[in-house]
Amino acid sequence: MELLVVLVLGLLGIAGATAIGPRLGVSAPLLLVVVGILVSFLPFVPEVVVDPEWILAGVLPPLLYSASVAMPSMEFRREFSAISGFSIALVVVSSVVLGLLFAAIIPELGIAGGIALGAIVSPTDAVATSIVKRVGVTPRIVTVLEGESMLNDATALVLLRSAIAAGAASLSFWSIAGDFLWAVAVAVVLGFVVGRVNLWVRSRVKDATVNTVISLTVPFLASLPAEALGGSGLVAAVVAGLVTGRNAIRSLPPQHRVSDAQTWRAIELVLEGGVFLVMGLEMAAILDDLADTAYGIHHGLLLAAIALVVVLLVRAAWVFPTLAVFARRNRRAAAMKPRLTAVKDRLESRDLQQMTEEIAERAAATGRGVGRVPSAERMARFRVRIRRKVADLDYFLAVPLGWREGTVIVWAGMRGAITLAAAQTLPADTPARSLLVLTAFFVAGISLIGQGGTLPWLVRLVKPAGIDRGAVAAERQQIAALLGEVTDRVLARHEGFSRETGTPAQIREVRLEAIRAQREALLAARDDGLYSSAMLAEALDTLDADQISLDLRAERDEEAAA
Repeated sequence: MELLVVLVLGLLGIAGATAIGPRLGVSAPLLLVVVGILVSFLPFVPEVVVDPEWILAGVLPPLLYSASVAMPSMEFRREFSAISGFSIALVVVSSVVLGLLFAAIIPELGIAGGIALGAIVSPTDAVATSIVKRVGVTPRIVTVLEGESMLNDATALVLLRSAIAAGAASLSFWSIAGDFLWAVAVAVVLGFVVGRVNLWVRSRVKDATVNTVISLTVPFLASLPAEALGGSGLVAAVVAGLVTGRNAIRSLPPQHRVSDAQTWRAIELVLEGGVFLVMGLEMAAILDDLADTAYGIHHGLLLAAIALVVVLLVRAAWVFPTLAVFARRNRRAAAMKPRLTAVKDRLESRDLQQMTEEIAERAAATGRGVGRVPSAERMARFRVRIRRKVADLDYFLAVPLGWREGTVIVWAGMRGAITLAAAQTLPADTPARSLLVLTAFFVAGISLIGQGGTLPWLVRLVKPAGIDRGAVAAERQQIAALLGEVTDRVLARHEGFSRETGTPAQIREVRLEAIRAQREALLAARDDGLYSSAMLAEALDTLDADQISLDLRAERDEEAAA
């Protein structure tokens, strides 16, 4: 009964913080952390100690899966070079730098123990990035931060595991690199397979509620086998989510996708809020563990402050040169864009079969390249690649990432629940373990409250590129024109049809045919990267709502006729 009361009070607290936080100008996660810390010191509240496996294996997989399902696949592909650099190389560099520093400050830790603590505090937190979405930055920044936080956990946990093992036996660089490659490879394969099988099974389920229940098992079906095989369960859940998010619209009916979205939004709210609330509630227990050691709270605060300063400096030293490289790439892209655009226009204005024949005639006349004449199919694939390349260039040039955006990316890399959960997995015989856990808590808490609380102020100060309302309106008009053209083509196939003379059944069938054709046109535009993911999602949601309305009306008509 007591546990049930605690759960109910926790849910009410999460709901209250979510509703009140915006009115107070405070993000709900920050409010929940503060409330949890204050509640943990009340005399009638027992110590709260949560097994870290509940966070690592029970909470993070569904949260990362849900975030990756919602991640725009085209933007993720475009930003993958930045995401992979931040989530792998930056974590390794940060862990090693912090490891050497911690080993010098606390000699009993040793290099391996120092790197273990460095790996704990290096990764940004996927749950903490929910704060970023509320401050009005561009989708590019959100995509980079979300992608980084979804993947860097794997790097950090592999480093942590290897550092702990190195404390008992020597490990070579190649052994650690092999562990990491195996963890990622296993996760990618299993995540991809689970994502595809998940859609295949759910596409054959007719009940939307049953379909949603099956979706709740997907992150665990990916993460648990991956962990059993020595892979990264978190990366497996992310890959399964990416596969599901990209292909669900072609595999599942609108009713099922809407049911999924509503359910997962509620789950995200509860799990995210629960993580931050529990994190605050653990404060009293962590301090009690420290009481029996030679260290005090001030040692933990000092170590946490040093760790945060160093990790932010290392992050800045990585982010700004990376963005400078991207800036040079953008300048080269701007120079080559006119030529690529001319090639694209020529390919799209000509008949591919005719172009192939002309190439063959020129080759025969000159005697060169006769055996290398491309087929119409190869020309079609080449045209798609050029179209996507031009769209990618437009994307990078429209909202470049400069020093203003880089400043936000550096400051928005917050630590959170993953840091505390990882610290609590340290073996019991780890030197100064209680101090390390307290340090991890302070790193996460100060990062969330300090960086998260000042992020809106920083955005107003540096003024990164915002959302171009004019471009959004123009893009919305372009999508409306595309949908209108598709509708005209569908109506042209039904000669003599009109809304005035058609029966309700005929009107419904023609409308459904138009919706399906419009959806395919939008998905083709998504694959080519022609429009922003936000505008495409808006148009696709409207089509889903229209189709659901038509289906409900048809069901009511059938019931009335019966």
